[in-house]
Amino acid sequence: MNDTILEAAARQFGHGQPVINKLGNGLIHHTYKVDFIGANGNGSIVLQSINRHMFKQPENIIHNYRLVYESVAAHNGLYIAPLVPTLAGQWFWEDGQGSFWRATSFVKGSYTQTIPQTAAEVYKTAQCFGHFTRSLNAIDTTRLKVIIPHFHDLGLRYAQFEQAISQAAIGRLLKSTHVIAELRQRKKLVDFYEFIQQHPADYHTRVMHHDCKLSNILLDTVTHQALCPVDLDTVMPGLYFSDVGDMIRSMSATQDENSTQWENIAINADFYKAIIAGYLEGIGDNFTPAEKENIHKAGLMMVYMQSLRFVTDFLNNDVYYKIDYPEQNLNRALNQLILLEKLEEFVEGL
Repeated sequence: MNDTILEAAARQFGHGQPVINKLGNGLIHHTYKVDFIGANGNGSIVLQSINRHMFKQPENIIHNYRLVYESVAAHNGLYIAPLVPTLAGQWFWEDGQGSFWRATSFVKGSYTQTIPQTAAEVYKTAQCFGHFTRSLNAIDTTRLKVIIPHFHDLGLRYAQFEQAISQAAIGRLLKSTHVIAELRQRKKLVDFYEFIQQHPADYHTRVMHHDCKLSNILLDTVTHQALCPVDLDTVMPGLYFSDVGDMIRSMSATQDENSTQWENIAINADFYKAIIAGYLEGIGDNFTPAEKENIHKAGLMMVYMQSLRFVTDFLNNDVYYKIDYPEQNLNRALNQLILLEKLEEFVEGL
């Protein structure tokens, strides 16, 4: 990021001399902590340049954030960092290079963690995300903008998978035959997704986070308790399986999605149980009986979807996910397929 543009952006949101430091290791946005120094300095903010390649209408992110913040402000027990307006009274600033900037208050006495070490950490993360959705129950979801259309649309992901198979080069197709066959055998998960969509009275559309992982929860530096969720850019209407399923996929797996240590891929049973228990505690009576009954399908659906997406990208010549070597997307798909098999065995035994 150009230092001149970065300083110009910081000055839009505060008085005093900005002292700017990179914040976190996010792969999507450029994120900075800005401290305003001097007699007129007004504290610290988190400044972000939104990735416009991924988020085509970033003003919709601002719209949803404000709606969520207003709803949370009226709900005891949950906190969201407020947006910081520009000195001109706007909620974002666009520079001459086409970048889109927004700022939120920096939450003092907080930190984030990337890799969970204990089931207790997993539990409080899941509880916080469940509480987040429950707290936003009063929002009419039709007022929210859809940030990424069809983001967790399993029916669409399967259709894209089949289309990629029909168009793929023979070499890539032959390398993918095992993964393709195994994913086709599990099409019942797509059928269940279609069933959900046909029964909205039992499977409600809610305000969902859509990027649930440990690093998106702020923790208190003293008590180490969860303070609030962050990275609300994908907050939009969603179905019951998205958030809890995403946590199962990302936090209960013993290896991450880039691992090729096939024999070491497994489910951490304590973490899985902590995710389910924490999320159900957080969301409370907001879940329907049908959603509670089918809670263990959530992880299966999300892991299956991710395997579909990886092999689809491999068959499409790696146009979406960044790769470090030629067959990485195929290996990622196999990784998620193995995780799915392990998860199937684990859930069957519950």
